[in-house]
Amino acid sequence: MNKHAFEIINQFDETYSDPPPKVRESARALVIKDGKILLTYEANIDNYMSPGGGVEEGETLEECCIRELREESGFEVKPVERFVTVNEFSLGTLYISNYFLCEVTGECEQSLTPTEIDHGVCPRWLPLNEAIAIFSTYPEKPADKASLYLREYTVFNRYLEKIK
Repeated sequence: MNKHAFEIINQFDETYSDPPPKVRESARALVIKDGKILLTYEANIDNYMSPGGGVEEGETLEECCIRELREESGFEVKPVERFVTVNEFSLGTLYISNYFLCEVTGECEQSLTPTEIDHGVCPRWLPLNEAIAIFSTYPEKPADKASLYLREYTVFNRYLEKIK
């Protein structure tokens, strides 16, 4: 894996306190192929996000990224580069989201949690500009989705800056 320095972005609201009351660290993937980006879509609640999830005890960020992509999307991936980390404080929790640029190496069976099944989780490949347009609607979203959509909007725009 490429060990280049990665950017850290802080996205805190006015209620942030240090130390934060609760912290959740995750690994997320930017998988871009043929001008399209892989997203997790929760069909039953109409919600998009980058695929990924929480780090389990004893797991590296890279291992988490690989596992979460396999479970949520049914794709095997190889993390190529740690791209950016977003420290996002929302609704009393500091979410530390570590994004990796990844390559698809194969396909496998999805393995969804009961909550993911209930939410209708499925992988979606969207043109990058369409994904950015979806996440640009963050100001119109309720608080629980607004922070997530702002995070994704920020990361995707940083990616566009990187590839220019």
